[in-house]
Amino acid sequence: MKLLIVWLINALSLLAVAYLMPSITVASFWTALLAALVLGLVNAVIRPLLVLLTLPATLLTLGLFIFVINGLLFWFVGSFISGFTVAGFWSGFWGAIVYSFVSWALSALVLPARS
Repeated sequence: MKLLIVWLINALSLLAVAYLMPSITVASFWTALLAALVLGLVNAVIRPLLVLLTLPATLLTLGLFIFVINGLLFWFVGSFISGFTVAGFWSGFWGAIVYSFVSWALSALVLPARS
């Protein structure tokens, strides 16, 4: 049940990002659900590999390169899901940051705190 709630929160976060940033568009709630699912899968499978492969750059930038990876993956997901568009790298970069913040805030409001 918690997994479904987190998925719904992430879809709502995508809709909020599309509302806050004009360079990111989401066509419908169903598109947001699909994009949230794909973003979750990409972050679970591809992101750890990219973090491992770019470890020297991440260490050299004191971890700030992770933001670049997040932006690229956000942009990547927007490139192949119809109805979810990200205008470019910088839109993906800032969109990923806003998406993370909104998702975190909604999760903190909706989900109970861990003991």
